[in-house]
Amino acid sequence: MFDSYNRRINYLRISVTDRCNLRCTYCMPEEGVALLKHKDILSFEEIKEIVQVAVSYGIDKIRLTGGEPLVRKGILDLVKMISTIKGIKDFGMTTNGIFLEKMAMDLKSAGLHRINISLDTLDPEKYSSISRGGDIEAVFKGIEAAKKSGFSPIKINCVVQNSSSDQDAKEVKSFCENNGLQIRFIKLMNLEKGIFSIVEHGEGGNCTSCNRLRLTANGMIKPCLFSELEYNIRRLGIEKTFELAVGNKPACGTTNKTNQFSNIGG
Repeated sequence: MFDSYNRRINYLRISVTDRCNLRCTYCMPEEGVALLKHKDILSFEEIKEIVQVAVSYGIDKIRLTGGEPLVRKGILDLVKMISTIKGIKDFGMTTNGIFLEKMAMDLKSAGLHRINISLDTLDPEKYSSISRGGDIEAVFKGIEAAKKSGFSPIKINCVVQNSSSDQDAKEVKSFCENNGLQIRFIKLMNLEKGIFSIVEHGEGGNCTSCNRLRLTANGMIKPCLFSELEYNIRRLGIEKTFELAVGNKPACGTTNKTNQFSNIGG
């Protein structure tokens, strides 16, 4: 698929849940967010059908996000279902890593290719403050479990307040270099104000080469993170939704005052 700006669209990010076991300060308010009703969340069968159609249109890269994807009951079953679809070259997941110690091996066995893990600091107290109660030791154990399970590459997503020169960012980079991990620095974004930038050591944030669509947990296809455009896949049908999303994908992101990172998947 090519959009009206001749960008090849081959990447679909799928938010499988709006729920999360953490309350990171830059993602959601301390009290949490109003959660979707169970009936509004896409079933695994719906997601598989959407992916099958997407692949037939040229999508070959799939990433599962949340919320936190590992809190979705039966997530291993969904990974298995997607992994059987021919034509997917890159099948990944973004996670906070808390549950990876127990689930990494099963995720690998189910057919997941690779993992991105969020880690913004090495300081346990800072991590707990940023995540509002998260245990950084669980993340470290999750990273080790992912390595032992054979995931490669393992990428670390580090959100920075200013730049990769921040002290916490430099410490996370050193940790990655010493543990065979790849680092990606993501500058703190703001949907409502339209603040975003190119991901350092990554591909996100570069509008001129953006190749992605986003599927929310309740079945909205979004052509751009920083846009309020979205198309209801249940109401319009899968094919029509993809045609509209690709055909109306904007040249560049602006603002998004109707969504939050927690319900889009970042």
